[in-house]
Amino acid sequence: MPGRLAAYVQLMRLDRPVGTLLLLWPTLAALWIAAQGTPPWPIVAAFVAGTFLMRAAGCVVNDMADRDFDPHVTRTANRPLATGRVSRTEAGVLFVVLALLALAVVMTLNTPTRLLAVAGLLIAVAYPFMKRYTHLPQLVLGVAFSWGIPMAFAAVTGRVPTPGWILFLASLRWIVAYDTEYAMVDRRDDVRAGIKSIAILFGRADRAMIGALQAATLALLVLLGVHAGLGIPWFAALATAGALFLYQQHLIREREEPRCFAAFRNNTWVGFALFAGAVVEYAMPGRAAA
Repeated sequence: MPGRLAAYVQLMRLDRPVGTLLLLWPTLAALWIAAQGTPPWPIVAAFVAGTFLMRAAGCVVNDMADRDFDPHVTRTANRPLATGRVSRTEAGVLFVVLALLALAVVMTLNTPTRLLAVAGLLIAVAYPFMKRYTHLPQLVLGVAFSWGIPMAFAAVTGRVPTPGWILFLASLRWIVAYDTEYAMVDRRDDVRAGIKSIAILFGRADRAMIGALQAATLALLVLLGVHAGLGIPWFAALATAGALFLYQQHLIREREEPRCFAAFRNNTWVGFALFAGAVVEYAMPGRAAA
């Protein structure tokens, strides 16, 4: 049983929290901005639980879709479905359980958020199959991972105002950038296995493309700050994110796979900086009242 539990933990990536944090930080930042620093704690708890459940469910369905590809990619060859430690039927049951738990969480939120959640689930399920048909699976992942942002605004305000869509577009560009760094790790194996990615599509222009996306992310976050009337803490967070982006460019300059993976992981600090900036912004004396 311990071995079986370990296999399920690995299938849901509970032993690898980076992906969950990358999903969680911008969602929490959206909640703080939408509620101007005072999001209701039941809503915060629902989004934290939903983030963990949907990331786990997404990993399960991703491995089910990639079960024939993963054995041929060094980084994924030891995943539970690839090695047969978990069967396809078991993985399917686990996905249904996780999806039902996520549904139970969503049902505690308002109707606009529930409707957005249905669309988000469809996008998340479609993502793993995109790498078969298009070189832009990172774009679909960007939409899926950013979908918690409009959901957060809808949960707090009942709608998605302009700042919510600006933050969504910024997150989308950021995610495409860091998932391209991730794809650079697997590029050689993906080519052999017939898997498509933006890293393969852009080839030697990958670093320039990532840099352009990172610059566009910062530009949109500046626009958000101006539109929402945010102050020094928010822009200090953006400066921190910009410094981290420069560090990532340093890491990927030679396209060495371990350093590309380190650049990808570094984005957890980018997300945390944005969340911290939003929290500190609205914790400033007199800010909430304004």
